[in-house]
Amino acid sequence: MKKAHFLLTGAAIAVALACGAAPASAQTVKIAFIDPLSGMMGSLGTNELRSWQYAADIANQQDWTGGPKLEVVGFDNNLSPQQSLTLLREAADQGIRYIVQGNGSSVGLALEDAVAKYNERNPGKELVYLNYGAIDPAMTNAKCSFWQFSLDANSDMKMEALTSYLAKNPSVKKVYLIDQDYSFGHDVARAAKEDLERKRPDIQIVGDEFHPLAKVKDFSPYASKIKASGADTVITGNWGSDLALLIKAGKDAGVTANYYTYYATTTGVPTAMGAAGAGRVKYIGYFGPNTPGNPPQADQVFDGFKKKYNDDLSMIATYTGIALLSKAFKQTHSTDPVKVAKALEGMKVQSLNGMVQMRADDHQLQQPLVITTWVKADGKVVKHDQENTGYGWRTDAVLDAASATLPTTCQMKRPE
Repeated sequence: MKKAHFLLTGAAIAVALACGAAPASAQTVKIAFIDPLSGMMGSLGTNELRSWQYAADIANQQDWTGGPKLEVVGFDNNLSPQQSLTLLREAADQGIRYIVQGNGSSVGLALEDAVAKYNERNPGKELVYLNYGAIDPAMTNAKCSFWQFSLDANSDMKMEALTSYLAKNPSVKKVYLIDQDYSFGHDVARAAKEDLERKRPDIQIVGDEFHPLAKVKDFSPYASKIKASGADTVITGNWGSDLALLIKAGKDAGVTANYYTYYATTTGVPTAMGAAGAGRVKYIGYFGPNTPGNPPQADQVFDGFKKKYNDDLSMIATYTGIALLSKAFKQTHSTDPVKVAKALEGMKVQSLNGMVQMRADDHQLQQPLVITTWVKADGKVVKHDQENTGYGWRTDAVLDAASATLPTTCQMKRPE
């Protein structure tokens, strides 16, 4: 990876940190990526690390920051909250002031709390946590923090939009819920039941299943239950290998229900689906690569990433995060985390899915959402396939940010 770095001696770095923030143009700002880079979720984490690094490369080449260069450094947490806290301390000890993480709300909640406590104990050495995928609603509600910024729509926001869409479909009559057994999975199931009861009380919930996170290697028993239930619709918050293996098992078992997912675009899932998922696997999220009206740079970024890594960009929140951080550096003429965090509040940037805004009240990004279906790529409506399968995501609906905007209970405690 080509990067232009301004190198500082150890003494110069020490002086810069002691003085708060060095002149912006004199710095290389390191960003710690704390997520799985090995194990069952390792391929997903590797893709996401490259996504952050690729976006940072674009920012460096185009001087988005107005001076400082960006470098994203990977830390393998093995999807463990405890190990993530150890890595957070290691990153802080190395002088890294910006943290990114997105796999697992159990990790995200631990980091959010740890960052807030660290900052209370270490004034002048504060950390900022950019959360690109841990979407437990508590992170921007009851447990919100000034130092955490959520770049993805939380699970309640996505379910609000999804159930409004499903409520208009009379063919949806029996829904099976299957999720990972931790806080995020339980939030997905809770929101699905509450929202469907409110919008379509005639829909029958025929299954409400939880399974261990990243430990199940054979989902055939679960697929058999889904088939036996007679469900016409499956709603799942599963991600990574848990989603890929679930869909594969459903294919093998002859499950004919439509799957509505949060994460079917993530690494490994498209290959597991192949032709068997065509027309049946759906995705609710903040970006569709084939959405009409995407900003022009979307195709450029997708094509460039594919050319460099022979892989697909699966998380555009990484691009959004670099765009926000860069604009804050440029706007404040500083890389000081306190100044940058304050600048991020209410900030708008143009991302790959259009104009987005970081809501100041709770640090929850407000952005449009899409509902897409896995279909055969035709080079026109579906220009981008995924994982060289010949299949990609057809955008069925584009929902403006207001369709998923929810009130917040956040009581933000800001530094003086």
